Amino acid sequence: MNILGKGCSFLATGIFLFVFTASVVIASTKGAEGAETKCRMTFNLSGWSIIYETASGRGNVSCDNGQSAAVRLRIKGGGLTAGKYRLHGRGEFSDVWDISEIYGAYAAAEAHAGAVRSANAQVLTKGRVSLAIASKGSGFDLGVAFSGFKIEPLKNSHK
Repeated sequence: MNILGKGCSFLATGIFLFVFTASVVIASTKGAEGAETKCRMTFNLSGWSIIYETASGRGNVSCDNGQSAAVRLRIKGGGLTAGKYRLHGRGEFSDVWDISEIYGAYAAAEAHAGAVRSANAQVLTKGRVSLAIASKGSGFDLGVAFSGFKIEPLKNSHK
């Protein structure tokens, strides 16, 4: 999930920008069936892994159409992995018609290594909705994992 070193923050930002640009190009080729609004998320996560990976956190999602929500984040998965980490970051969803489309389980596969200060950039998918995330944090980890990333609304958080 993480990449080692201070200089890797630049690499994570570059990966995030590449993924974001690719998602914009893909979204623009959809034509009339494309969605209406762009949603963004800020979040904090903490977790651990020893073969089994688990993490949880909270975030806030806001959309260009004025919709917003507080969300709960959960990561569960497995693989050859070990570590403990704390991350904070941001994410950008592909265009959606309504904020409710962002909820659910996203698929992710990853290889990671990190110590002390880490950076991460990743793309997650759920049907036609994609989420590009970039995060920074602290901790250590090493391994290969196949994870599920779940976004759920906190009760009474829709605006």
